[in-house]
Amino acid sequence: MNTMENPVHEAIRKEVTTNDVVLYMKGSPVFPQCGFSAAVVQVLTHLGVRFKGVDVLTDPGLRQGVKEFSNWPTIPQLYVKGEFVGGCDIIREMYQTGELSEMLNTSGIELQPQA
Repeated sequence: MNTMENPVHEAIRKEVTTNDVVLYMKGSPVFPQCGFSAAVVQVLTHLGVRFKGVDVLTDPGLRQGVKEFSNWPTIPQLYVKGEFVGGCDIIREMYQTGELSEMLNTSGIELQPQA
């Protein structure tokens, strides 16, 4: 299927290009509905990254569409400046190695780490 013809993919593309950091997740940043989503929210919050959380549980089309869009089978999914970064394990590993902070800084994302 041509991505340009899929309205869900178009909506995702618009979301990830108009917001610097977008997390497709189960639940909301305030009330994550799964441990993996909660873990990524915790990492981003710890780094002091402002991000938009998009709850895939509200729309089954979006939940499936974001997996097709990124060609990644699981939720959560983190996008920075329109680029898919990864899911929970990748984000956690990048955070532990310092690679996530470096990548965010390089992308011009302001970090305000929690003391």
